[in-house]
Amino acid sequence: MTAGSPQEETLTDRVRSAILDGDFVPNQRLVEADVCEQFGAARAAVRETFKELAGEGLVEILRNKGARVRAISREEAVEITEVRMVLEGLSAAKAAERVTPEQATRLREIVGDMREAVAVNDVDRYSELNAALHAEIRAIAGHRTSAAIIERLGAQVVRHKFRLARQPGRAAVSLPQHELIVAAIVARDPEAAQTAMQQHLRSVTKALEAGPT
Repeated sequence: MTAGSPQEETLTDRVRSAILDGDFVPNQRLVEADVCEQFGAARAAVRETFKELAGEGLVEILRNKGARVRAISREEAVEITEVRMVLEGLSAAKAAERVTPEQATRLREIVGDMREAVAVNDVDRYSELNAALHAEIRAIAGHRTSAAIIERLGAQVVRHKFRLARQPGRAAVSLPQHELIVAAIVARDPEAAQTAMQQHLRSVTKALEAGPT
């Protein structure tokens, strides 16, 4: 099987999802034979998948010990979020420059749904909408390089984001920040959009620093 084939990409997607969904936990060894059996894949494909996921920062390959799920410390999660602050600020600014009326309507709809989720204290729904809003902003921005990096970095800290989302009152703090981001993008104000996004992620950084290790 050659690198980049659809079958191999599908295997990488499936193993990545297993890591992000918590089926494989931090520091867990990824035994080739077990992964082959679980996903019905050849050893060569599994090895290539481990390499790809190592490149994404989700897996680490240890000499003479095989592969394991990489554990991301709180300190590293903070650093990753600080990098995202710069890139997502750029993405918000680009979105403000390029947003169409139809896209602006979609952003308003997502924020409206976020308000409803906060009103009924639906944390899971709010988290889904949060991710959807950031993804929509990246799509509107059309900046593929920053989007690819943001998505890879976001995957690395998914467990930290999960815990943060469940902190009491976190959604109520996050909602007005997202409202400001959307208002600036809809107003086609790149500078305000960039500032609002960076302030939001600065808040995330502070919350991560204050949280448990």
